[in-house]
Amino acid sequence: MSRIGNRVLSLPENVTVTTDGNIVTVKGPKGELSTEINKNITVKVEGNELTVERKSDEFKNFHGTANANINNMIIGVTEGFEKGLEIVGVGYRFSLSGSELEVKAGYSHPVKVKIPEGITVDCPSNTEITVKGIDKALVGEFAANIRKIRKPEPYKGKGIRYKDEHIIRKVGKKAA
Repeated sequence: MSRIGNRVLSLPENVTVTTDGNIVTVKGPKGELSTEINKNITVKVEGNELTVERKSDEFKNFHGTANANINNMIIGVTEGFEKGLEIVGVGYRFSLSGSELEVKAGYSHPVKVKIPEGITVDCPSNTEITVKGIDKALVGEFAANIRKIRKPEPYKGKGIRYKDEHIIRKVGKKAA
């Protein structure tokens, strides 16, 4: 039995969930999100509680995933999601210009990344940024794409990393 799928989700006062066939739409103070779920999964809203049910045991994997995705949408439209990134290295820096993020990460040219719709990027200093949005998958994907520009290397620790990420360092060559 799927434990995540059987979880009863409580809806905050300012959040409404509507279903239209197999499309679930969540509206809240920060915006509106919708997702398509499997046709063998049903979503029931009773008062301020939401339950996700499946037709038979062969749809267990969709059951838990649908419940988790709806929960992430509820959190997104009420609180939002954010990922922090920092860049380490001499001359490495971030800079915002309009709807583009410019990353100087040791290449011969600055790398420009277009910020997608629904994402906001704050730059408190030139070595750190915060990616914010209501869609958890979009925030995580954009942060991962920025990190992919220059992954942290294990010898000096230079590169782009998440704020809470710990880089395992290697010793390197030792003097003979």
